Amino acid sequence: MTAADTGTHAHLEQLIDSCIASRESRHEDWDTLAFQTKAGDEFRRAQIRYIGSGATGDHETDNRILPSEHFTFSNMRLPAGAVGPEHTHHDVEEVFYVLEGRLEVTVHDVEDGTKTATRELGYRDLIRVPAGVPRSLRTIGDSDALFCVIIGAQKPQLPTYPATSPMHGITRG
Repeated sequence: MTAADTGTHAHLEQLIDSCIASRESRHEDWDTLAFQTKAGDEFRRAQIRYIGSGATGDHETDNRILPSEHFTFSNMRLPAGAVGPEHTHHDVEEVFYVLEGRLEVTVHDVEDGTKTATRELGYRDLIRVPAGVPRSLRTIGDSDALFCVIIGAQKPQLPTYPATSPMHGITRG
């Protein structure tokens, strides 16, 4: 093995280590979305960030997050009986992929938000919600739901909350 081979090998070792976010190094962040509990305890949920910060705000100082280049990836823990409020990502699609539990996912009419379509998702089910379509979700049953959230941009805009959302008018501060 030459010195050049050793240098290349060391570079590859550093590269692969910089691309891994282990489950053990993650933590459930119950504070990022805690402002939503102003509308009720049923909106309590945790974000577990892996790639980028999602659309939840500024987490630039969290050095455990892998940098995002084209999308964000996190897990969300939604406790039994909890709700992910109606919200809209105007700039990106969002994907939910269920790892544990059951989710009821609803898409809302863009015009007035009162017309909806709902589907139940379970283990290894996925839904992609296009940009501009309001969506909400809730757990089904007595257990938490754990699911992946993939958002299609390096740094998505903060979502908005339509007038039909319990979050409409709720501030982060």
